Amino acid sequence: MQINPVKQKTANGGVSIGTMMFEFNTTGIGRIAANAGAEFAVYDMEHTGWDIESIRMLIATTPKPTLVPIVRIPTTQYHFVSRVLDMGAMGIMAPMVESAEEARLLVQSAKYPPLGRRGAAFGIPHDDYGIGTIPEIVRSANAEVLLIVQVETAKGLKNLEEIAAVPEVDVLWIGLYDMASSMGLAGQMDHPDLHAAIDRVLAACQKFNKVPAVLVTSVEEGQAQLKRGFRLVAFGGDVWIYQTALKQGLAALRNR
Repeated sequence: MQINPVKQKTANGGVSIGTMMFEFNTTGIGRIAANAGAEFAVYDMEHTGWDIESIRMLIATTPKPTLVPIVRIPTTQYHFVSRVLDMGAMGIMAPMVESAEEARLLVQSAKYPPLGRRGAAFGIPHDDYGIGTIPEIVRSANAEVLLIVQVETAKGLKNLEEIAAVPEVDVLWIGLYDMASSMGLAGQMDHPDLHAAIDRVLAACQKFNKVPAVLVTSVEEGQAQLKRGFRLVAFGGDVWIYQTALKQGLAALRNR
């Protein structure tokens, strides 16, 4: 497996900024994002309906490691984790993680023994069809894969410290909109209780040496979250970025 610059950068205290993909499953979208300066792209399976072949194409056309391909699987199950890693994903995002047991399942599914139970297959996309020494491939894959758990429910928040304490989990990603809904605060993004939840996630990251991550929908929000302490930040998603830019351009032309 190639060196994962996003994992290396954030593990050393740096900040990595990327984006998410929900709509444009094209052969060019990864290169477009990379040329725009994104460091990672999260290809979403939770909300898109993208099948495994779509994900395979998106990973294969991502210019690694300039752009690190991360896949948000629909649920934390072995066959989702192992298949997208074998296709060459360099990171996995698990949604709706609510317990240490679920976080450990992610680790077990993503890591080769002795750290986990990932099935062995070599000379396939995850190692660029290369022929290398198996011990080195295993060592590299275990070291470089980026594992992200999403804390985005009241139950996940309740079990936050147990989740954060799981070894080999790299990132705690707070899903703000799901968290607000789960807390009975749907759409109330400035509610004090939601801000308190954010502070708890940041504190857990500090205590257990995890990277705090979040999705932002504007430059201003992103700047505020970076200042707050988030170090892995996804700026919007393809469909919203396109729609916003198109709407602004059309309005400007009509109001000339």
